[in-house]
Amino acid sequence: MDNFAAIDFETANEQRTSVCSVGIVIVKNREIVDKIYELIQPEPNYYKWYNTAVHGLTQEDTENAPVFPKVWEKIAPKIEGLPLVAHNKAFDESCLKAVFRCYRMDYPDYEFYCTLKQSRTVWKEGKHTLDVIAERCGYDLSQHHHALADAEACAAIALKIFTE
Repeated sequence: MDNFAAIDFETANEQRTSVCSVGIVIVKNREIVDKIYELIQPEPNYYKWYNTAVHGLTQEDTENAPVFPKVWEKIAPKIEGLPLVAHNKAFDESCLKAVFRCYRMDYPDYEFYCTLKQSRTVWKEGKHTLDVIAERCGYDLSQHHHALADAEACAAIALKIFTE
């Protein structure tokens, strides 16, 4: 896969609509050409202790952040025509679809690929968590659960394990 956008969301609570940050790494001709990190005011706008324990974000971090439609307005043109890649696409794709529904936005039917699923095809044994697979692909994920770091790890994995 030569051209794609790796994407990762973090959520504020158990609701898929509660995206509070997004990281995107845009790859063209197998080279990283752009990185995007945005905080987002979650919907519903509250944080569960567990989510904060995972990613470190709090209500204070996003109280002045834009809502999802404003953030996506800047992102959409940059990823137009690119397939999206996520590690455990079931989560990230469901978040994206949920916030599109929540804000009554037309979902562009993004093509999605999953590095988690592909890693299980490439390596039959062992753990397939993002940090483990990133390390196998030569990426040091020292800031796991920061949306941009996770998207960078996903991009590194995709460049190693997807072939066209």
